[in-house]
Amino acid sequence: MPTLSADNLDCRYGRRQALDACSLTAEAGEVLVVMGANGSGKTTLLRALSRSIRPHRGTVLLHERDIWSAPATDMAREIALMPQSERRDWPLTVEEAVSLGRLPHRGWLRPLSTADRATIQQSLEALALVDLRDRPITELSGGEWRRVILARALAQQAGVLLLDEPTNGLDLRFQVEVLRLVRQLAKQQGLSIVLTLHDLNLAAVHADRIALLARRTLLACGTPHEVLTPQRIAETFGIPVTVIPHPVYGTPLVVPLLEENDLVRDRP
Repeated sequence: MPTLSADNLDCRYGRRQALDACSLTAEAGEVLVVMGANGSGKTTLLRALSRSIRPHRGTVLLHERDIWSAPATDMAREIALMPQSERRDWPLTVEEAVSLGRLPHRGWLRPLSTADRATIQQSLEALALVDLRDRPITELSGGEWRRVILARALAQQAGVLLLDEPTNGLDLRFQVEVLRLVRQLAKQQGLSIVLTLHDLNLAAVHADRIALLARRTLLACGTPHEVLTPQRIAETFGIPVTVIPHPVYGTPLVVPLLEENDLVRDRP
């Protein structure tokens, strides 16, 4: 059975519709990547799945239970959201910030247990943050701060991870390492992981399935080979592309078709 499912979601901000008639499922043990142009509804979808916003219409079920019928504390233990951006006004240390992921399990007043501290340590290690554990988060680079937010989500130990642009601001090494970690968590721990990405080729390599949003609704959902076609990419992003097999992995490799005067060529 699907771990997380959305049926006919309609989300609005005031009178502006942000998501229309969107239905999808996230299975246990899989990585589902949500993609689309800016403003297509990716972040809104994650916020609806995480109970951060209530849909105007439609339902979100976790283990066949409506997430809005369950206590908020229960859902906080089950669903972890890594937002696309987050303020850092207070000079918490990296370790203190990551430890906030344990709040759904212990509340504000209970001290950290030995098990809590072990989970925090594992999260720091997973995101290569051990050497930064005592540094104030106000002194971190943008990429380091993104890794802290992800480590906090891991420390929550939820069965569902919703990650909004987890590779944003990361260099090539950490982009690869974060997506490798995401796949390991899905496969080894049976988590349901839904994340948004802009890089079509990274998604093709790391996703089990891709959900493509266009005009604030679901255009297609399936394997990378099924979804990443020139026609659907052009319809979604408004740019012509060619799709060829990746020379190493055999996954779809998306290459934009540029105008002749857009090309930079070596000159003598």
